[in-house]
Amino acid sequence: MNETTELLKKHVSVRQFLDKKINEEQVTELILAAQSASSASFLQAYTIIGVEDDKLKGKIAELAGNQPFISEGSHFFVFCADLQRLHRLSQERNIDIQPMLEGVDAILAGAIDASLAAQNMTVAAESMGLGVCYIGGIRDAIVEISDLLELPEYVFPVFGLVVGYPKAKNELKPRIPMAGIYHIDKYNKDTDEIINEYEETTRRYYTNRIGNSSNKTWGDGTVNSFHRLSRMGMKDYLNKQGLAKK
Repeated sequence: MNETTELLKKHVSVRQFLDKKINEEQVTELILAAQSASSASFLQAYTIIGVEDDKLKGKIAELAGNQPFISEGSHFFVFCADLQRLHRLSQERNIDIQPMLEGVDAILAGAIDASLAAQNMTVAAESMGLGVCYIGGIRDAIVEISDLLELPEYVFPVFGLVVGYPKAKNELKPRIPMAGIYHIDKYNKDTDEIINEYEETTRRYYTNRIGNSSNKTWGDGTVNSFHRLSRMGMKDYLNKQGLAKK
């Protein structure tokens, strides 16, 4: 056990923030920590946009599911997959990478790079006593938010990240038991019993949760979430950005 692993195991989402700003030195440290994340083939296929304009932040908060705490946190960052730099550099060298850019792997590379950078920022923020919340709702209005951020071709937003001083923290949610996640040598298909037990664990958690109790399980929440989230225009949007055409 060490301080780093203990910090990681205590991660919770924060949606209530104090009216207190992070200073510029802290912001710089957060960005540098994010940039230090691993990157496949050192592509660094991501860009971080810090949203500082209050009106812009408010518009994004509304578009991303009417989540006012996006505006209430000290800082809001949008993590984008960014293949634009690679495209420009390939043109300068007269090397055709269009087939790769139009394939699925380019999307994965950018999204993974952005995610690794964001998780580095999260750990750095929490080590400073700050709280964070990921905002996947960015993709609910991906076209409108891309226009607001003036994203060029070959760039798309993956998610947002609110960072600030926590006013209150959510309770620590029970995770799937390690045996249900960590398999040895091959995929273990016999995890139904583990997941069923976890369902009851999460039912007890949600029933006893302070302030927002409900008689549901992890499965209820995740299946209903996937059922509600259509985002059926995602491929058309990515095609417009010059990606996922194959």
